[in-house]
Amino acid sequence: MRAQLWGTRGSLARSGPATIRYGGDTACVSVTSQAGDLVILDAGSGVLALGESLVTPPQRIDILLSHLHMDHIQGLGFFTPLYSADVAVHIWGPASATEHLRTRLSRYLSPPLFPVRLRDLQGVQLHDLPRGELEIGSIKITTDSVSHPGHTFGFRLEENGGILAYMPDHELGLGGAGFPGDPEWTSGYCVAEGADLLIHDAQYTDEEYTERIGWGHSTFGQAVQFAEMAQVHKMVTFHHDPSHSDAFLDATNASLHSDTVEIVGGMVGAQFEIGF
Repeated sequence: MRAQLWGTRGSLARSGPATIRYGGDTACVSVTSQAGDLVILDAGSGVLALGESLVTPPQRIDILLSHLHMDHIQGLGFFTPLYSADVAVHIWGPASATEHLRTRLSRYLSPPLFPVRLRDLQGVQLHDLPRGELEIGSIKITTDSVSHPGHTFGFRLEENGGILAYMPDHELGLGGAGFPGDPEWTSGYCVAEGADLLIHDAQYTDEEYTERIGWGHSTFGQAVQFAEMAQVHKMVTFHHDPSHSDAFLDATNASLHSDTVEIVGGMVGAQFEIGF
């Protein structure tokens, strides 16, 4: 698999000279299998540039939504392959006990929030995504619920022995038992365990988190502890807070240390090969 970061920001897009290298667009990661299957993880504002890069889009594209907060779906209506009759776009989102995915997404993709209605996009197929396993081409995908407000999934993608784990919104510190604790009782552990690459929420500093408990996100330090607990090989910090500039993220990422995990600051455009 080959993964590329198209949007790395969390909560709100932030453009300007202070966010050029890490990127100002919200969450979007493309994963391409060795056979050319394209799986997109989340459709934040970064999916616009991804769509524009597909000069000749594949006949099928799969978009996996970790959850339906606006920063993870706000780019959907601007993803150009949605409007192509030659491309089948399959959108997968966490299942709900009360409403289908179409009903929930239509609240955004319809007036007054958006001029085009979801029902008018003929090539789009929607799938309620349960916990468990599915296969898209040669990629095996495992989904599991993680700690974040609303029904939220982490994704584990496997191909040819390579493992990519993706948890952009994940509050490790939430819960009475505290973190770190028993790995088997830690949110997201089964998704991340032994991954070659973990893309993980690192939105807050320790000081910021004390005023944001329950907002659904982890600190830089918690992300490193989690990566060590799960024995991953490389971790990419992700879902950068809109207030964090390139200079701030450079300094903070440089201060992180692990004896067992390679730590990389998630910058827009970065590419990673897993399992080649």
